[in-house]
Amino acid sequence: MLHEALIEIARIAGFETKSADAPAPTRQTARRYRPRRTVSDRVREAVLTLAEGKASLLTHEETAWHSITFSGARHEFMLDFDGIEAVVAGENFLEALPDHEFAIPGHLVADATIREVDHRFGANERMVVTAVLLLLEEG
Repeated sequence: MLHEALIEIARIAGFETKSADAPAPTRQTARRYRPRRTVSDRVREAVLTLAEGKASLLTHEETAWHSITFSGARHEFMLDFDGIEAVVAGENFLEALPDHEFAIPGHLVADATIREVDHRFGANERMVVTAVLLLLEEG
C-alpha cells in the first residue's frame, strides 16, 4: 500500500518512475536456522546407532584432556536397554563396541570400553551399560 502511494505521489509531481509497472518485490522467507552438530552430538549418534536404536541415553559426560603430544576428550555414556529385544541389542552392543570403527570427522576413537553392566533378568528384563570412549583429535 505504501509502495502504491509513493508511485502516485511521484506521478503527480511529474517524476519518471520506471519501476511503477514492475511487480512488487516478493518477500523472501528467512532460512531456518540449523545448528551445527558438535563432536559430542556425532559421538552420541554413533553410539546410539551401534546400539541399534534400542537404547535410551541416560547420561553422557564429556571430559576434555590434553597431553604433550595429543588432545581429545573422554566420553562416558550410560545406556538403558529395556525389554527383551533391547537387551539382545545391548548384548550385541557389548560384543561390537571394543572393535567398532567409528567414523567421526576430525577425530579418532583410540579406545572404546565397557566400564559397567547391570543386567536384570525376569519379566521386566533390563540392562544398563556404561561405556567409555577416548577420542583423539586428528592433525
